[in-house]
Amino acid sequence: MTGREQELRREDLADDPTTQYRAWFADAVAAGIPSPEACALATADAAGQPSVRMLLLKEVDDQGFVFATSYISRKARDLADNPRGAVLVYWYALGRQVRAEGRVERVSPGESDAIFLARPRASRLSALASRQSELLGSRGELEQRVRDLDAELEGREVERPDFWGGYRLVPETVEFWQHRANRLHVRFVYRRTATALAVGWDIVELQP
Repeated sequence: MTGREQELRREDLADDPTTQYRAWFADAVAAGIPSPEACALATADAAGQPSVRMLLLKEVDDQGFVFATSYISRKARDLADNPRGAVLVYWYALGRQVRAEGRVERVSPGESDAIFLARPRASRLSALASRQSELLGSRGELEQRVRDLDAELEGREVERPDFWGGYRLVPETVEFWQHRANRLHVRFVYRRTATALAVGWDIVELQP
């Protein structure tokens, strides 16, 4: 089967969700899907009010799903009060979703520096100029701040400000969802297990 009608069997799955995600991500890249690293991130504040937004994953490693933002943004404020979240990656052309849920923690300053310095200079200037999620007086005011910073930092490296950095969602569950006809979709969930010696994963199949 090709396209959105692909097999997904238990024996096809890797032993851990990171390896499985990387295999599916490689398929998305090979299929030419635009921004295959795009995902939706859901958070909730201390009162349980949810919010969700699209962003770009910076890395998916053995520890979890990494993204970055301003520490004064709404998502960061949510995570300060309620450090749990969920991400959803959806590749329509392949009929695939990946869902992960778990606790969220800040990455190390060194990791945040690397993420920030990998951004284009213009994007770094925007991060410096923006007080993300705060009220904006005018678009012209914001654009002038960017121009002023560009002039001030001409010929210099635009370094990461202390109000910006990375987060890692450390998953407790990761679901791999494959579209099938007649809504008989295939769903496998990795559930984290832990012993005194190691962290492992149980894999179960859910009804569609």
